[in-house]
Amino acid sequence: MTPPLSFFEIVWLARWPLLYGLGTTVAISALAILGGTVLGTGLGLALTYGNRAMRGIARVYTDVIRGTPVLVLVLASFYILGTVGLDLSAFQAGVLALTLFCASHVGEITRGALQTLHKGQTEAAKAIGLTFGQTFRYVLGPQALRLALPPLINTAAEMVKASTLLSVIGVAELLLRTQEVISRAFHSLEFYLLAGLLYFLVNFAIERLGRYVERRVSLA
Repeated sequence: MTPPLSFFEIVWLARWPLLYGLGTTVAISALAILGGTVLGTGLGLALTYGNRAMRGIARVYTDVIRGTPVLVLVLASFYILGTVGLDLSAFQAGVLALTLFCASHVGEITRGALQTLHKGQTEAAKAIGLTFGQTFRYVLGPQALRLALPPLINTAAEMVKASTLLSVIGVAELLLRTQEVISRAFHSLEFYLLAGLLYFLVNFAIERLGRYVERRVSLA
């Protein structure tokens, strides 16, 4: 009779599905963080410097999305958009949902950082002939980034954790791949601990990268 495989032997046999799931998680998180940062920065600028209509639209978006559970956004992006003719794959719908959610948080972080800066800096920039784009790039943006980096790092880590919800729509990220391996190997506790370790390593890498950028920015 063949002896049962050990946990480490099963991990070795399942290494490619697990690595594929980890890669999918990293890709989803990176796309959501990148897209959410770009969109969120625009929201923050609209909330701070936009006219009344722009501020109103940005405020409604931010409050509605922040107040909606991520799982609801994921299900809506996958199922509801399909009913109106926008057919997205599970991966695309998941990235869209996380991007929208990330943007709402980045928008509030950006608004808070920009409103902390003294208004006299904007007036001084206007006085020497800088356009708003130049003012933001050279004067306001670098200072706001220093203030916003710590909460931005936390938001990035939250996106990695939120990516686990995409398993409900069939995205083969790390959690779903882990569950598939467990269904065949029955080492539930060990594999969930392994998945938790991998998520921790991803978030630890984000935290260290964020701290490095924070140090570099503070010296600029």
